[in-house]
Amino acid sequence: MFRKIAIVVALSFLSLPVFANSKTIIRQVEEMTVSQSELIYQARIDTGAVNTSLHAVDIEIIGGSAETMEGNIGKLVEFTTENEQGDQQRLQAEIVKVSTVKNALGTESRYTVKLEVGFADSLQPLYVNLRDRSHMDYKLLIGRNFLKQKYVVDVASKKTIGPVAQLSIKQIGLVYNTRIDTGAGQNSLHAVNIKVENEDTQVMENNIGKMIRFDTENENGETVSFTTRIRGATLIRNAQGSEIRYTVRLSIGEPSKEYFVDVNLTDRSQMGYKLLIGRNWLQGHYVVDMSLPHKSI
Repeated sequence: MFRKIAIVVALSFLSLPVFANSKTIIRQVEEMTVSQSELIYQARIDTGAVNTSLHAVDIEIIGGSAETMEGNIGKLVEFTTENEQGDQQRLQAEIVKVSTVKNALGTESRYTVKLEVGFADSLQPLYVNLRDRSHMDYKLLIGRNFLKQKYVVDVASKKTIGPVAQLSIKQIGLVYNTRIDTGAGQNSLHAVNIKVENEDTQVMENNIGKMIRFDTENENGETVSFTTRIRGATLIRNAQGSEIRYTVRLSIGEPSKEYFVDVNLTDRSQMGYKLLIGRNWLQGHYVVDMSLPHKSI
């Protein structure tokens, strides 16, 4: 298992960044378990998620369900979970709250339970959302409530960045309060009023290479209309399902330190952050340190 301790040192030949406190560096995917399950998961480490999420189906409230989800708080819930190898286990846990989870496709309510999650030799009690992740590659997603204060996430990177950072898109001329999300494979930019030159409305892939115009906005309400060329059409999957989005190539980074990367376009009006940065921007450049503070633009 890949785990190294980041120790304060002053030796210039070390490739790891220097941290103020000793922390464990973990990869974007780690072998983890859930107490009493006897299952080993290939867990996705996701700095974009507040809470940890576990695959759960056939959910039953012991003693009978109330009329509302909130009415079941304090009761025991029984559910079936499964790892990536198809091994299944029936578990029980106490419902501690009902969480509303929001992403680009909408919102949903989930039961949150208290479970011990982590490495086999180092479990910690956590609030965990229960969700049907059958269509997702990873059945256990590790969020910031596990990572904070103890871990940094290494996606083969060099510099250190926090869970939220001020990043610039050079061509557009805006700075965004950006969510850094190791659980996302790609970058995502808020875009509305999307118009494609001579658009094929039936097959998005037929529009690759055409010019696209869209409006984008940062968290300060500054809006820019921008025109560029469509680089691709990519399938995006998340907890709500899947959709195809156009991708464009933009130069993104800390002001004056931007570099080119592919970005998918989607309406993020309901999201707290209009620019989300994924692994294709992070990899080879950054370690994500959850405890770093950030300043708003």
